Amino acid sequence: MPGIDKLPIEETLEDSPQTRSLLGVFEEDAAAISNYVNQLFQAMHRIYDAQNELSAATHLTSKLLKEYEKQRFPLGGDDEVMTSTLQQFAKVIDELSSCHAVLSTQLADAMMFPITQFKERDLKEILTLKEVFQIASNDHDAAITRYGRLSKRRENEKIKAEVMEDVYTSRKKQHQTMMHYFCALNTLQYKKKIAMLEPLLGYMQAQISFFKMGSENLTEQLEEFLTNIGTSVQNVRREMDCEVENMQQTIEDLEVASDPLYLPDPDTTKFPVHRNLTRKAGYLNARNKTGLVSSSWERQFYFTQGGNLMSQARGDVAGGLVMDIDNCSVMAVDCEDRRYCFQITSFDGKKSSILQAESKKDYEEWICTINNISKQIYLSENPEEIAARVNQSALEAVTPSPSFQQRHESMRPTVQSRPPAARTSSTGSLGSESAGLSALSLDSLVAPDTPIQFDIISPVSEDFPGQTKSSGQSGRRTNPFGELGGSKSETEDSILHQLFIVRFLGSMEVKSDESPDVVYETMRQILAARAIHNVFRMTESHLLVTCGCLKLIDPQTQVTRLRFPLPNVVLYATHQENKRLFGFVLRTSGGRVESCQTSICYIFESNNEGEKICDSVGLAKQIAFHAELDRKASEKQKEIDRVKEKQQKELNKQKQIEKDLEEQSRLIAASSRSNQNSGEGQFVVLSSSQSEDSDLGEDGKKKRESEA
Repeated sequence: MPGIDKLPIEETLEDSPQTRSLLGVFEEDAAAISNYVNQLFQAMHRIYDAQNELSAATHLTSKLLKEYEKQRFPLGGDDEVMTSTLQQFAKVIDELSSCHAVLSTQLADAMMFPITQFKERDLKEILTLKEVFQIASNDHDAAITRYGRLSKRRENEKIKAEVMEDVYTSRKKQHQTMMHYFCALNTLQYKKKIAMLEPLLGYMQAQISFFKMGSENLTEQLEEFLTNIGTSVQNVRREMDCEVENMQQTIEDLEVASDPLYLPDPDTTKFPVHRNLTRKAGYLNARNKTGLVSSSWERQFYFTQGGNLMSQARGDVAGGLVMDIDNCSVMAVDCEDRRYCFQITSFDGKKSSILQAESKKDYEEWICTINNISKQIYLSENPEEIAARVNQSALEAVTPSPSFQQRHESMRPTVQSRPPAARTSSTGSLGSESAGLSALSLDSLVAPDTPIQFDIISPVSEDFPGQTKSSGQSGRRTNPFGELGGSKSETEDSILHQLFIVRFLGSMEVKSDESPDVVYETMRQILAARAIHNVFRMTESHLLVTCGCLKLIDPQTQVTRLRFPLPNVVLYATHQENKRLFGFVLRTSGGRVESCQTSICYIFESNNEGEKICDSVGLAKQIAFHAELDRKASEKQKEIDRVKEKQQKELNKQKQIEKDLEEQSRLIAASSRSNQNSGEGQFVVLSSSQSEDSDLGEDGKKKRESEA
């Protein structure tokens, strides 16, 4: 026999929606079994009551057995062994359909008794347990609802004790009833096989005992088949008895172990709070506003899935998204007359939800878990270890949004050479320890005596009076519309067009462009220099990423401030901790040393889009690389086509020469035959000089004829 589907008794106390959904499948299966057994019972009762209609009754029984494989049982519907066994029985019963006399006593004892007992005892027991479990579940829900409505301000100890005792009693009753109900449903999976096989076995044995001869229908092969079926039934019964004993032992163990958990608010000293969790599931009460000042509470099953908070109603197959809790904030709130309430607010502040936990332990664990998830600790390899190091108080708000200056205040170095009056607005302290670059040499990354440019010198400044032109800026004016006169925009046919809002922090020449460390070191120096020189003004621009270049565009006039050819961008990276900072290294020809390539690192700040910008630049370089490969492949194919065309011309020329030679040979042969017929006895010999002249084409042939 194949494996038997079973309900997990260990999950009855949790009573999750998945368990209830699985229970619904088993209940549906029990209803299908009851319906099928009733039909089988009626068919066998016809055999017992009406011997004159025995042939029709056996035919109906055989038909029902054949239709077993067409039944849509939620559990065990694809039991091929059971299906083939019943098909064999149906075949034999068809052969016995001509027998009209059956001993009523033997049929009553061997056929009707087992199926009647299964129908009247086992199926009714399932129905009764279902009603008792439903009542216990409703009582538990009512007790939980009363417990959740306990007032923390006008709390009566006597009422509280009564409500807690009511929750304890109802929960224990529901748990015990649910475990026995699960046990009965699991047992039904065995009994349904026995209930259908035993009556058939008794029926066949009665037929064998009645028809002593049975030479045609009842053969030794059939007796062997029935013996095997009887052995299989006994094996199923022994397996069922063993499984029932194991389930009973599991129920007893779970009753003892779950007794302290029946209390809705267990003692936290005995059950400590786990503050390092990155996943949690359980029932919570959610507040739903029904008016301006009125609200209602709904109890649902909540669970975390990655960086999402999900909810699931009882009986649902899957849960639905409540909120994205990455970078969210969670805090304890004082909510009306309810205890253990906390509020979750999304990162953008547009969505919030107030939830109530059942106990103080769940209340603190939920806050700590959401706090850990909001910091994206769940994405690391060892989330519990990292959560243990960075875990904060469960009652505080999490993931604040510090300003740009606050997030980089720790990166400003302590300046020893400047007087205190010059450092009034630069309060930093990390210096060379930031970003893990203390072991790197400054001279190996940044060129010595390199000036830092804090602003962008662009054609925009020409339109504003009072701004002087930089010494390095040419006198050539730029088209105010950002385009070359009469030419097509260089980015018009580009596949990639992505625009980002950025703020220029500074740029400086660097010595190396092979490691992202040069970008991190440049960020550190530019931020430190800004703090030292009290430079906090930043120029905002639009960064356009295309497959050919990067452009800094003035957001007001749409004039291109700077243009960076994409092939010259050799390195780009975001800050290791602050994803708002990003930079790239541009390799250009010329610089402080003529006819030498120099590398300049540009640093920008974005609106939390540093990684997106780097991804866009990487995508643009990939597209440009593949386009270059396609261009080279196209040029190579054109070269191959030109070679083939040249070879074809040479071949055609050779064929023409061969054709001319054949024509000349034909004319010579015709001339020879003409001379022989006239009796002149002249012989025409094609000399080597004639052969050489034949290569000259028509001109050579005419010349040779004139000489002849």
